[in-house]
Amino acid sequence: MKNPKRPLMLAVLALGVFMSLPSWGNGMILIPAGSFRMPAFLDKTPRKVNSFYLDKHPVTNAEYLSFVEQHPEWHKSSVKKIFADANYLEYWSGDLDFDKTSGASSPVVRVSWYAARAYCASLGKRLPVIDEWEYVGQMPFKDKNDLKTVILEWYGQSSEWPLPSVMKRSANTAGIYDQHGVIWEWVEDFNSSMVTGESRADAALDRNLFCGGGASSAADPSDYAAFMRYAFRSSLQAKYTVKNLGFRCAKDKD
Repeated sequence: MKNPKRPLMLAVLALGVFMSLPSWGNGMILIPAGSFRMPAFLDKTPRKVNSFYLDKHPVTNAEYLSFVEQHPEWHKSSVKKIFADANYLEYWSGDLDFDKTSGASSPVVRVSWYAARAYCASLGKRLPVIDEWEYVGQMPFKDKNDLKTVILEWYGQSSEWPLPSVMKRSANTAGIYDQHGVIWEWVEDFNSSMVTGESRADAALDRNLFCGGGASSAADPSDYAAFMRYAFRSSLQAKYTVKNLGFRCAKDKD
């Protein structure tokens, strides 16, 4: 004799599995495919970017807290030194207590590349690559403020602390907030422009990047902000944690 409750039980189990899946679609914006010129590259050929999803705003303290609650290996007291330097989550008062002056909705900073990747992977996401980040980063603000002026003014200021809440400034035309003006952000291939002097380690080096006097031949030599971003990325190591360096996640469309 069939159990009349079995279909209901199966439905409940299926719902439970569905609800446990990563909710990567929430808070993400679908970025349409397109092309752009990388301003700090000697190669002026337009670079194509496939359609992908990008977080609407940088990952916040509250969101990162939820991650470390589920992944104690990323607690500030237990993270392995190979994956983060001594300043990892330095402004948090404890493993599960961020500095309330920075706010739950402020971007999380003092996180390493390893930590950022682990967070994104836990949600079925990934870090954006440089091409994706720069492609979206060139999109103008909705409020018509000049993009280069806003970025250079921010680069010229002392680091703001505590950091403001996300989404307090204008979004760009794609609906993405806070790529510029609040924090720097990790990308997957941040070190693709870093020369180590060891041929195997430099295999991924993008040799189209500007260097020295060759910068005048770059795709857009007037975009000083782009040159500064590449210089900053080249100074990083994967375990570094910086006071104004956070991240957001991306995901392939298909």
